[in-house]
Amino acid sequence: MRLFKYGLYLFLSLFSVPVFASESLFFPDEPIQDGLNVFDVSSNFAEIFEKLDSVSWAGKNINVAIESLENLNSDAHIAATDERVVLVWKDSIIANYPRPSAKDWKGFGEITTALVLKLRENDVNLHNASESEMYQMVVDSLLRGIDENGRYIYSKAAEVSEDGRILTSIGLEGSRDPYGNYRITGIYKDSPADTAGIKEGDLISTINGVDVAKMSDTELASVFSGFNSGTSKLKLLTPYGNKDVVLRRATVILTDADIIHRSDSEKGGILEIVLHKISDNAVAIVNEALNKYTDVSGIILDLRATTGEDEIAAAKLTGLFVGEKPVLRIVETARDEMEIVPGAGAITDAAVVVLVSDMTRGTAEAVAAAFYEYERGVLVGTPTAGSARIATRIDLNNGGALELLNKSIKTGKGKVLDGRGVFPIVCLSNIRSSSQQNAFFLNIINDDFNAKDFNKDDKTDVLSIRKGCPVITSGVDEDSLAAAVAAKILTDKKVYNRLIVE
Repeated sequence: MRLFKYGLYLFLSLFSVPVFASESLFFPDEPIQDGLNVFDVSSNFAEIFEKLDSVSWAGKNINVAIESLENLNSDAHIAATDERVVLVWKDSIIANYPRPSAKDWKGFGEITTALVLKLRENDVNLHNASESEMYQMVVDSLLRGIDENGRYIYSKAAEVSEDGRILTSIGLEGSRDPYGNYRITGIYKDSPADTAGIKEGDLISTINGVDVAKMSDTELASVFSGFNSGTSKLKLLTPYGNKDVVLRRATVILTDADIIHRSDSEKGGILEIVLHKISDNAVAIVNEALNKYTDVSGIILDLRATTGEDEIAAAKLTGLFVGEKPVLRIVETARDEMEIVPGAGAITDAAVVVLVSDMTRGTAEAVAAAFYEYERGVLVGTPTAGSARIATRIDLNNGGALELLNKSIKTGKGKVLDGRGVFPIVCLSNIRSSSQQNAFFLNIINDDFNAKDFNKDDKTDVLSIRKGCPVITSGVDEDSLAAAVAAKILTDKKVYNRLIVE
């Protein structure tokens, strides 16, 4: 590959004759080519290039990388000099254009469109892609050398107009009984099934007049959820008799946080906060719960599957527990760091266990780190993802957007999180059995807990830590283990205090 491109560069340098670009690569009387309006597409790509040029990339110098379009297909090779851009498919040159001058965004938009049209002639997947999918594929290729996580976000209006697909659900889960009926085990709150009064334990015997026992699992899944709305008539067997229900699939909105209060008449009980996403909505839910349950003896903050890209929401959330202290720092360029501090004091001093895993990422990692740095909670679980970046969102005129993970996150005290993560004080995967747990807590109570705190040592090999505290493969095992260990820590103050100062 390198030899091929070197030869192509040599060919261009020896045999290219400067050619001055015309006003446009396209003719006004041929606006539609291969189903695309070339002028609209060129304008969109021009806007993308111009806006990308204005973004800070942690000190990187970003140039328009037309050559990155060859990432669309392994048979494509693109070489660009100061004067020409050549596209080779396998061993044949299929396009040769004059390269636009620096910051000629209109020119770069047109040459990108021209190259994409040539690639669509040879690549079936690119040819069959909708316009939104085409933008996503091309922008993904352009960004691969800059930000492997960057992406093009569909315009929702464009996406619906192109293929009309929106995922919907009737809002229930379940499994088959020994007779082939479908027993309902869960209902989504405010879903069509919830509104219709369907309960856990009800049996579905027929759907649209067909016995459930005669339907395949694929057929069942297509009834319960799919693209666009759909009406289903269900016959239910309930403890109170048979019931006919008509459900129409609808978009189900899930909350960013769930609150479970496990009451205890003597000590106020334990408050479990399950966060799905760090957001203003999650902050409001947590704030309301902390004000409602003021006498709890302990709090479990479950960040095991939590993500987030809003640094202000992360600061507000953490501030409810730690007060006005630096929670995280945002690094957008090589030199500049922005410190994020909550604007209000803490509203609870209850003991906290913070559950983390390899699915804890983004600003959720900064939240976990803040509990550790300010000795405000005990970290329990397995190492976090080490994917502590947040996005810059760039809205585009066509209704879509670019999302670029160009900002890295540090802890409030300046520790690097991206690529490293946060390590638990209590590794769940090392205390799987009851005997292991008993020995572990006995060592803590006897002041014989000698586990190393890897968060303090920046030079420790991250991979070795992750191997020593591996991911728990069974979700059921992890749930029961996390609940048992968290409850033990919160109900034994000696254990909690020992782990906090460790």
